[in-house]
Amino acid sequence: MLTLADAIEALTQSRPGMTDLVITEAAIDSRQAIPGGLFVALPGERVDGHDFVVEAFRQGASFALIEREISEDYPTLDFRRGQVPALVEPLPLPLCLLVDNTLAALQKIAAHWRRKLDVRVIGITGSVGKSTTKEIIAEVLSQRFHTLKSPGNLNNEIGLPLTLLKLGSGYERAVLEMGFYVPGEISLLCDMALPSVGVITNIGTVHAERAGSQEDIARGKAELVQCLPPAPQGTAVLNYDDPWVRWMADKTQAQIFYYGLDPQADLWADEVESEGLEGIRFRLHYKDETLYAHASMIGQHSVHTALRAAAVGLIEGLTWKEIFDGLQSGHTQLRLVAVRTESGAMLLDDTYNASPESMLAALNLLEEMEGRKIAVLGDMLELGQYEKQGHEMVGVRASQVVEVLVTLGPRAHMIAESARKAGLREGDIFEFDEIEKVIEWLRSNLTDQDAVLLKGSHGLRMERITSALEVQE
Repeated sequence: MLTLADAIEALTQSRPGMTDLVITEAAIDSRQAIPGGLFVALPGERVDGHDFVVEAFRQGASFALIEREISEDYPTLDFRRGQVPALVEPLPLPLCLLVDNTLAALQKIAAHWRRKLDVRVIGITGSVGKSTTKEIIAEVLSQRFHTLKSPGNLNNEIGLPLTLLKLGSGYERAVLEMGFYVPGEISLLCDMALPSVGVITNIGTVHAERAGSQEDIARGKAELVQCLPPAPQGTAVLNYDDPWVRWMADKTQAQIFYYGLDPQADLWADEVESEGLEGIRFRLHYKDETLYAHASMIGQHSVHTALRAAAVGLIEGLTWKEIFDGLQSGHTQLRLVAVRTESGAMLLDDTYNASPESMLAALNLLEEMEGRKIAVLGDMLELGQYEKQGHEMVGVRASQVVEVLVTLGPRAHMIAESARKAGLREGDIFEFDEIEKVIEWLRSNLTDQDAVLLKGSHGLRMERITSALEVQE
């Protein structure tokens, strides 16, 4: 387990020979501090973690990383400007570690700790499907290996080092999601995590407002495959069906493993059939083998997620039985939630986030459902230069799928107008700017024959619609 000696060695390049105090876990939220843990006081524009050090200690934390002294009189070791403070055992607890920059110190400790461990890391990035892919890959690898995965969406320069500090010597594999907003971010994450396998889902327009054009996004995501070790140690798992991802093959020295629906891919699928909420069935092709598979994921578009997980399983030496057991596992926490409303309608809550690509995939899923199809679609945020094009593209597809379209938010009017121009009847389009009005309309109009998709950017908090309408047991 991570010890205080490991942390000090990371900060000073000098290992003390006298302290073996264990650091159980790291947290940046004092409410999540646990006994023996390390609280990292991150300064921020609105909230300063230094104001919560005392609360973290009350929660049981033994250590706090700080970059300015706090008013309370806690014993403090000063590591600023490369100092190596004298240690006298037994060390008093709780203890503050004073550093020049708490985030940099956290990253330094995480990188140092990861290098001490014999664990293979699978890094995952892409515009859509990172979290689901992470969950399924972890499920597959867990059939044989003791596997750690990023909790939730801890996929940035703060979340990833926190995840690395959860690693212990018992773990054999780690599956880590890696987000991208600015150039160099994924390279930084790779420097800490040292992935051997890099999985790219796709390149879309999500976060284009911050990340730039699709080309900029592709270049940023490609940092993952550029950081992989050369073949045969490193493997880049690339989506053959996405030209932007296929382009990355020339950006890495790692071995290339293509997946997709094209027979040119190393692992490809056909005969994809939806079984509604029961999952999907498809046929797999790999080398000279043809196999029939079932995955407990919803929607035909999920076949790409299954292919990614199967590809990583093959790379890591798993048998087909282990791979299929992982794909069929019911333990995977997927973001789409299916619930019944009081009227008996089936509500498909996919409100975690939204991009044009994930909106189209969700509409494809709705198309596979039985009954009257209703889509409740909200604004897609952070699309930058793709905002108008993205909303209009979704509107055209909605016109082909739904009987009724309900929109929420000022940007979503573009979805409605596009659907109208594409042929959806005026009387079947309802536009709202307030979530309460959407809830009121659904409560008055849903029947037990309806399948309803809820989809929009996280900032709209459309999950409140589900909370208001689902059957309370």
